[in-house]
Amino acid sequence: MNNILVSSQGTLSFHGQIYRCALGRGGVKADKQEGDGATPLGSFAMRKVFYRPDKFTAPPVTKLPLEALESNSGWSDDSALPDYNCYVQLPYTGSHEQLWRADDLYDIIVVLAYNDAPVMLGKGSAIFMHIAREAYMPTDGCIALSQPDLLALLAEADANTRVEIKL
Repeated sequence: MNNILVSSQGTLSFHGQIYRCALGRGGVKADKQEGDGATPLGSFAMRKVFYRPDKFTAPPVTKLPLEALESNSGWSDDSALPDYNCYVQLPYTGSHEQLWRADDLYDIIVVLAYNDAPVMLGKGSAIFMHIAREAYMPTDGCIALSQPDLLALLAEADANTRVEIKL
């Protein structure tokens, strides 16, 4: 099986390995809404991997599309604008996330195919897999792993790999 299985209990399994992960502070929900802090229930493709080129001696090993972040990289979370839930370049007038962060959380970002085909306003944005905070503190709706675990997943994932988030 080539799917990454994520349990609402904070574990992730892939190719026979079990990893610890952090999920959204709002739990796992089927009816995710912008700002609720929940991780969406469902099965999602892995669209793209972004990484901080200044933090790695070589790009992460992956078969997924890979792109280096830039200091002006952002992600729109402004449901009033047409580029809601899309990559944007800063400065940006609407509400957004800065992808080039002072902490290490977004040194690697895997964009999940949540609310992107089509984008539905207010249904949630910026659902990523990224690096976990200390002690696996909850996220704002993303899935977070240790950097070594995330790199291990990326080395084995491919275009057919789906992330299945279950209760």
